[in-house]
Amino acid sequence: MKIQSISLETFRNYQTLALSFSPTINVICGENAQGKTNLLEAIAFLSAARSHRTRFDRELISFDAETAHIQADINAHSRSFTLEAILHRGSRRQLRANGVPLKTISELSGLLHTILFCPEDLSIIRAGAVARRRFLDDCICQLRPKYTAALTEYRRLYDHKTRILRDWREKPSLLEPLEEFNHQMAKVGAFLISYRAHFIRRLEERVKEIHRDFSGGREQITLHYQTVRTVVNPKAPISEILPQLLTHQQSHKQAELEAGSCLSGPHKDDLLVEIDGQNARQFASQGQTRTAALSLKLGAREIFFQDTGEWPVLLLDDVLSELDSRRRDFVLRRINGGQVFITCCEDIGLEEIGAVFQVQNGTVTAAAKRRSPP
Repeated sequence: MKIQSISLETFRNYQTLALSFSPTINVICGENAQGKTNLLEAIAFLSAARSHRTRFDRELISFDAETAHIQADINAHSRSFTLEAILHRGSRRQLRANGVPLKTISELSGLLHTILFCPEDLSIIRAGAVARRRFLDDCICQLRPKYTAALTEYRRLYDHKTRILRDWREKPSLLEPLEEFNHQMAKVGAFLISYRAHFIRRLEERVKEIHRDFSGGREQITLHYQTVRTVVNPKAPISEILPQLLTHQQSHKQAELEAGSCLSGPHKDDLLVEIDGQNARQFASQGQTRTAALSLKLGAREIFFQDTGEWPVLLLDDVLSELDSRRRDFVLRRINGGQVFITCCEDIGLEEIGAVFQVQNGTVTAAAKRRSPP
């Protein structure tokens, strides 16, 4: 899976940009606040139709413009095609593949797979359950379009149920469809739980090895899926999970009415990360946090390769500069194969580089590659 070229118009601080990339390692250099991360953000947007830095498309559009345009020529699944995203301040975005409008995000995520690691990803370890659910959902959505559709439907049902629970005292008639919403949420929720459980099982197999090598054999990482307590085995068939979810809903019915919020369901799931048996969120050092988060991303990358036969495009935003030389060498060895984009402020000491780009104030120029010593 390769990005051959990209063009941007009024995206972030890029007025116009057209670049062609190496199929191997692309190093993007420049001082801070020049646009390096913006370039990676544009690439990642074409695989998920959302930014990792903002919820709103309008914040991706240059200040003096009403629209932004991202277009990339991609080689994946043994064919070439063009992806486009057109963002508007006052209307919905447009997504296209080879000029044909895409109706759903799942159609887009099935075409281009990316794995992004950036400084904000330390939140996967340090922050609350929301960050870890987002990580799981982002990975599974790219691999399983049915999961994307189910997640979208669950969020729709959740929003409706939340409004019912919030407003039922003023409008008691709102309670009439509540049972139907509960049943539909449980059906979709059982699907989400099953997919998450199986993905976490596969992820742990890979992350254990990666983190052990990453830490020089000194640490062991384990992953645990925390979901609705009545679900005995999250990896069980969906037909077994459904009645267990309904039981949990029923036990929380009165509490939900009193609280005016939805208290039961996989929207509260968590991925517990432990290092040597200790909760990483509470006890991991800064170095352990970075190593664990990067191990999760590299583990997901290997699952993508196993499932698709192609490496996802790997986007490393200001990551290597924060690692010591041993951990940096480990990462560089682990990313062999596939296309990689690395942002940095200075020479990172890479010998095998496909292309180097210098970014300054929204302008990108190809730079000379550092020659390997004889």
